[in-house]
Amino acid sequence: MPLLELKNISHAYGNHAVVSDLSLSLQQGTIGCLLGPSGCGKTTVLRAIAGFEPIHSGEIHLNGSVVGSLVSNVPPEQRRIGMVFQDYALFPHLNVTDNIAFGLRNATESERRTRVEELLVTVGLSGAGGKYPHELSGGQQQRVALARALAPKPHLLLLDEPFSNLDVDLRERLSLEVRDILKQSGITAILVTHDQHEAFAVADEIGIMHEGRIQQWDTPYNLYHRPANRFVADFVGQGVFLTGNVLNPREVEIELGRLTGNIPSECTAGCDACGKGCQVSVLLRPDDIVHDDAAATQAEVVAKAFRGAEFLYTLKLPSGVRLLSLVPSHHNHDIGEKIGIRLDVDHVVVFRNLTETT
Repeated sequence: MPLLELKNISHAYGNHAVVSDLSLSLQQGTIGCLLGPSGCGKTTVLRAIAGFEPIHSGEIHLNGSVVGSLVSNVPPEQRRIGMVFQDYALFPHLNVTDNIAFGLRNATESERRTRVEELLVTVGLSGAGGKYPHELSGGQQQRVALARALAPKPHLLLLDEPFSNLDVDLRERLSLEVRDILKQSGITAILVTHDQHEAFAVADEIGIMHEGRIQQWDTPYNLYHRPANRFVADFVGQGVFLTGNVLNPREVEIELGRLTGNIPSECTAGCDACGKGCQVSVLLRPDDIVHDDAAATQAEVVAKAFRGAEFLYTLKLPSGVRLLSLVPSHHNHDIGEKIGIRLDVDHVVVFRNLTETT
């Protein structure tokens, strides 16, 4: 039985639908993520799970019990859900120990002290219990906020854009640390973010949201290599679409050559029995294009971005079509230079046509 299950929930502000017929489930100990652009409804879903927003239809189940529906709404304080906010929400007049212990008012003094000491070790802040929030860095304050949310041993932890106030380097490092802490604690959690790097670093399963609906709920690997639709393909990672022609249900031909893979049945619908002649859109990721001096196909370097170990090259084919390629940084080519490239595609991602929308 899932620890958390959302069944066809919807929410609206007046006549404006924010969440529409949304469903998901999360098993015990799993870290999930709602990922999407601003305004897609992901924070509203989080607030509905917490009990801060009533849902207009559907049901929210937690630990096998209905905590939210059209006819009943269990108050937030009775759901045993912890929350970590982007602004930390620490009490400035309380030290670290008292901030963490704030949710342990029903515990004895000995239990409070033991739990706080245990969590200070868990979040890597041993010895910092006497400090006040203003004496801590942003990353340390976020660890205190995480420890405070974990202190009452909640069934579920919700993290609302928890790293958005941190610089890029700290954000990446802390996201990995938070994942380790959650896994070590066996906590089930949902992260909300618009940053796919955070989502990929923290979550086991991710739901890509668009206009109040989950477009695909899957592992990070599948979202990147097996996107369910054009929106997911565009939102996750980088890539370009090339026009291709279906040769048969296993092959599609693009300007760079033939690709072999499972062509979706919708791409062959309405064509010849073998699907030959259908025009489709083929997604190519930067790691699908390999720099090879011996390759017959030449492409012109029109832009480059240095990334340390790699360059991200924007390349122009003879037809004028542009694509992206990740190349080891010791291959430092000038703008305007032509380089050899070849395909190395493990996952053929094909959609019906270039004008398809979701």
